[in-house]
Amino acid sequence: MRWGRTLYQAGLQSLAGGNVASPRARRAPLPASLLRRVGDGLTDVRQQQMRLGRDAVSLLRKARNGEIDPSDLDLDLGTGLFSRAWWLKAAGCTLLLGAALWAGSHVTPILEATPAAFTPSQREDAAVFALAPLARGGVTGMAPRVDARQLRPLAEAPERPRVERSLTIGRRGLTAALRNAGVGATDVSAVTRLLAGINPGGGSRAELVLGRRETKSVPRPLDQLSLRAAFDLKVELTRVDGALTLKRIPIAVDSTPLRVEGAAGGSLNRALRSAGIPAGPAAEFVKQMRHVVDFQRGLGKADRFDIIVEQDRAATGEVRHGKLLFGALTRKGKTPVEIGLYKGDYYQASGEGVTRGLMRTPVNGARMTSKFGMRLHPLLGFSRMHQGVDFGAVSGTPIIAAGGGTVSFAGWHGGHGQYVMIRHNKDLATAYAHMSHIAVKAGQKIRQGQVIGKVGSTGMSTGPHLHYEVWLRGKPANPVSLKFIGGAELAGRDLDAFQRQMNRWRALPESQPVVAADD
Repeated sequence: MRWGRTLYQAGLQSLAGGNVASPRARRAPLPASLLRRVGDGLTDVRQQQMRLGRDAVSLLRKARNGEIDPSDLDLDLGTGLFSRAWWLKAAGCTLLLGAALWAGSHVTPILEATPAAFTPSQREDAAVFALAPLARGGVTGMAPRVDARQLRPLAEAPERPRVERSLTIGRRGLTAALRNAGVGATDVSAVTRLLAGINPGGGSRAELVLGRRETKSVPRPLDQLSLRAAFDLKVELTRVDGALTLKRIPIAVDSTPLRVEGAAGGSLNRALRSAGIPAGPAAEFVKQMRHVVDFQRGLGKADRFDIIVEQDRAATGEVRHGKLLFGALTRKGKTPVEIGLYKGDYYQASGEGVTRGLMRTPVNGARMTSKFGMRLHPLLGFSRMHQGVDFGAVSGTPIIAAGGGTVSFAGWHGGHGQYVMIRHNKDLATAYAHMSHIAVKAGQKIRQGQVIGKVGSTGMSTGPHLHYEVWLRGKPANPVSLKFIGGAELAGRDLDAFQRQMNRWRALPESQPVVAADD
């Protein structure tokens, strides 16, 4: 490549036109003294060639006339090996080669020094004339050098022929999302008319394409709109012959319910979430089981849960979970408890309604630390009637209403500290003592399971816990042994249909949970 650089000549034409000065053209001109010596050397070489030619012609003429021996002109070393003539010829050849090598070493080179290496800018300019692969910097042409005097500013920037956008449908609906995306009022009205009866929910994604407009004073026309109208339906709107047309694309959905079994551990709610059960069905399972299972002594490591939840899986990969369908809890040494959903309510396997007068445990995951009846008071030092049961829990743990009713008292109540009493009917009331915070007020209507306060240690208390009382016809009752009647009960055809449904749930195979986008 070094000798190749000497081939660059000034005045080469670039692909875009105009002269391109080569790197060699930018070098300084050769000195006059060097040019004179080169010319003299070439003249001497020409004269020597002419003299040798004349001598050769003279020798040949004398050999033909017999004036000299022709063998004296034989220079072939392949004849007369090692003879006197051969040695003379070998000596002559050796002298000639030695003289040529000596003369060559004393010849002055045409160039005085090695050419300087290219600068980065020179290398970039010369790359367009080099034959090299792309990996070695080869290019196929040079960028044109535009004359600034030939440039003319545009009156306005040219518009893109089409614009593609993605949008999220917010709380104000699809119409507002389309307007924010730049869709004109006429196209928005056409979309609303075509999608009559279809209401995509908030958070849904839509893809749209806006076409070319005639002037900047009018909005771009809507050429295409694609969105998920429902879990099992996708719609596409396309402009054909100037008008929008609607295409419905059904999406296949597999509605096989999700069934998961596992160990309950120390916390049922935590075990359900760890097993992949969505938060809604997991909370519903704990809530319904609290009506029929005594959580006062907690759960053991050997206790197990079995839960079935509605699950829809679209062919496009989305997953949607629904209601709790079936739930079972197996505790060591006790009869398993099963519940199932039938016509909007939960029933036990026997057909008895799950919902009763009161929940058995008003604190989630708490253990009973003190029973109902006579006991030695830990602070007063003498025995007296303990009119409720105590549940040990961390301070701040939510307390829920064991049943629906009206708050008859909420405030400070002597040794009970922060105290709430709820009257459920004319005969039944419940009370909650030693609370750190009260979340309700007297006269307020309360529903079953509503948070009414938090666990604390106010009043005469040795530590954070909930003192829970049940009053029946004005007298304290044992919350553990008291049975409350009032739940619905299935019979006849409804009982048969419910039990057949329970058998189908029991036969359903266990499946692998899939986390949904909204979980």
